[in-house]
Amino acid sequence: MRTGRRFTLLLLALGAMFLQQTFASLGRSLPPVIAPAIIGDLRLDPAWLGFYVALAAFASLVFQLGCGSFIVRYGALRTSQAALAMLAFGLAAASAGPLLLFALSAIVGGGGAAVSTPASSHLLGRYSPPRYTPLVFSIKQTAVPAGLVLAGLLGPLLTAWSGWRGTLQIAAAACFAFALALEPLRKEFDADRDPGRSFRLSDFGTTLASVTRDRDLRALSLACFVFNGLQTVFTSYFVVYLTVLGYSLAAAGSVFSAAMLVAVPGRVLWGWLGSGHVAPRVVMGGLALGMAASSALTGLYGPLWPVLLVGLVASGLSATAMSWHGVLLAETARLAPEGSRGAATGGVLSFGQVGALVLPLAYALLLGVTGSHGVGFVACAVPALLVGVVLLRTEEPPGRAG
Repeated sequence: MRTGRRFTLLLLALGAMFLQQTFASLGRSLPPVIAPAIIGDLRLDPAWLGFYVALAAFASLVFQLGCGSFIVRYGALRTSQAALAMLAFGLAAASAGPLLLFALSAIVGGGGAAVSTPASSHLLGRYSPPRYTPLVFSIKQTAVPAGLVLAGLLGPLLTAWSGWRGTLQIAAAACFAFALALEPLRKEFDADRDPGRSFRLSDFGTTLASVTRDRDLRALSLACFVFNGLQTVFTSYFVVYLTVLGYSLAAAGSVFSAAMLVAVPGRVLWGWLGSGHVAPRVVMGGLALGMAASSALTGLYGPLWPVLLVGLVASGLSATAMSWHGVLLAETARLAPEGSRGAATGGVLSFGQVGALVLPLAYALLLGVTGSHGVGFVACAVPALLVGVVLLRTEEPPGRAG
């Protein structure tokens, strides 16, 4: 393939997957962001949010373990469209209100959001020059904080205008519309699909084996467990935490969005550092230590803290817990066997989904026992500290540095 055409296709693929992940991030994070309005209207216990998030994480785990065959059979772009359609259905179901439909929303929407990342990694892995893969993946993954920024800004505004049900319905319509808009790109981006590939239950075991039998992929899986778990706690509970401290929903959403903005240049910076300047393992180890410090400080918030200091600490957590994805995903794609990037990414991210299941549940249990959001954030700092020490003390294998 000519260099000029390859570069044009890379930009097109990057743009499409950036927008796809923006919608996926928006769709998945919107219910937790506007949770105070939902909890107040339905008269729910705030700890309920942890179980909603954990259910979504469990669905994500199942879908990511089994999505490899679907990506190969139908193509990464078609899988991306299906992910957006699932998100749309999940948001629409949640807008109906009963807890049973919220559970359905968590399962379907969580599964859709989870599939979007392996699909985009599979697609971009075909067009990215190996040396610049960490940077390309980091740019693509800035879509996650972009979606969170939109959720933090638009969620409270739309909720004030149309109620929380209308807000979820608007987001559902946007996700479905973009899924349709991707259709013209399918001929090129799904040219590598294998229609003869069929789904087998053994694919779940194959996906897990693809990462557990390799030492480096195991290390990435452990890191992903902790990183994704802490990220999920942050995005799920931060706005609720601030409203408990006396912030209005709009003010809490604005602080959250401002913090999320830091993750955009943060992801690009860490991706640039991991593209031949610093070993990816060292970058991730440093981020883990930053997560530990920021999460512990977040747990110390009090009603007398000035909003600027609250925002600065939250920005530190955003720059670390929200900014590791590009480096980790690029390293996963680099270490994966040829033609199995989607499966390997799904395998590593499945451990992340276990973290997104375990840490929010632990947070919810601590909240139920102590009544304190701060205790949960301090507790989540401990595994991040341990992973940071492990990553920085483990030597990079010869010839495999990023």
